Amino acid sequence: MSFIEILYTVDRPIATITLNRPHFKNAQGYRLLDEFDLAMEQAKDDKTVRVVVVRGNGGNFSSGHDLGTPEATEYRKSLNAEPGIEEYDQFKKYNLDLLLKWRNHPKPTIAMVEGYCIYAGWMLAACLDVVFAADNSQFLAGFVEYMSIPWDIGVRRAKELCFESRFISGDEAAQYGFVNHVLPLDRLEEETYAYARRVAENSPKVLRFAKIQMNKAQDMQGYTSALEDSLGDYVAMMNIPGNKRDEGVRRLPAVDLAVRGLKGDRFGLKKAE
Repeated sequence: MSFIEILYTVDRPIATITLNRPHFKNAQGYRLLDEFDLAMEQAKDDKTVRVVVVRGNGGNFSSGHDLGTPEATEYRKSLNAEPGIEEYDQFKKYNLDLLLKWRNHPKPTIAMVEGYCIYAGWMLAACLDVVFAADNSQFLAGFVEYMSIPWDIGVRRAKELCFESRFISGDEAAQYGFVNHVLPLDRLEEETYAYARRVAENSPKVLRFAKIQMNKAQDMQGYTSALEDSLGDYVAMMNIPGNKRDEGVRRLPAVDLAVRGLKGDRFGLKKAE
């Protein structure tokens, strides 16, 4: 099938899903996520595919959630979710259920990150199995819907970063255990696909059951239950009066704070551009 907001290609035994909204730094709206899910299903059903690589077009992995671009708003409205439980179910689907589904995809998945990996970008990378990052990558954690961050980097580090709202480099993300390998940008693609090909040489049964075992180990520690519970906290926060997101805003205040820090103004002495 043809896609609008992603690209899906297969170079056997590797499938590649590319987020393809470079003009919005690959911000994630519901259409993009629906298309991503369909591509993951195609990769699952294609017996010639052994490994899935996920990347972003245009020099960035993902700038996070789409906050209200016209096309994303129109698509969301076309889904006709009624206010109340239907709207909640829709929100839960796109911010938790699909991510848990992709985490449990039967084939190994690899995030290939360059540039920005913000909020929903972190969420997407977090639900994949292995993360390769370029040396220009910038990761931003926050109080997001898919709150895997304490699991990704440890509770104390997660508190530190979410309290301050600070970008971390690929090297720092690797130091904290979120990123597996950091590579020069001009070697990122070559090294990521070389690893994917090595993985594809392994037995599909071994890969499948190794992944099941490791995901079970997390779940025995409460991973999935904690994420499901945390979504309720997120919904409660967003429904506090005065805390509703305004459609079409450029970026969230916490992201704006992090951008100031990235520009060398961590104490807010300058006005963000």
